[in-house]
Amino acid sequence: MTVFDAARADLHPCLGCDFCGMNGPCSQKDDGEKLKKQILDADMMVLVTPLYYFGVCAQLKTVIDRFYSFTGKLDSKGMKTALIVAAWDSNEWTMTEVESYYDTLCRYMNFKNQGKILGTGCGNVPMTQRTGFPRQAYELGRSL
Repeated sequence: MTVFDAARADLHPCLGCDFCGMNGPCSQKDDGEKLKKQILDADMMVLVTPLYYFGVCAQLKTVIDRFYSFTGKLDSKGMKTALIVAAWDSNEWTMTEVESYYDTLCRYMNFKNQGKILGTGCGNVPMTQRTGFPRQAYELGRSL
């Protein structure tokens, strides 16, 4: 298992400059090439994020935006993916937008969704421990 810590990586936002032509090296000299190699070498990718204003955090969005430089390779791979999101609140609509975003990303990138853990009421460790979401995450992992 390989972990790419987007929060601590030296990863800059996609400039939309098209230097890569969607299938080549990025013009930016950062951890993007490392990220690309790790993803293309992987059998599966798990996207993990806290919920920020009903979407993924900026760091994960930067990772996803950087898929641009290898969209063709990633699309043709049929990558297996899963989504894990943690949110403080428990309103029934809390995860609607982030789930829709992920579903659209899977459809566009030809990702094969293996599961979603949409953890509401998970604002801190004690709150999370009182929910069934840690068990769901364990079962998802076990099923893979």
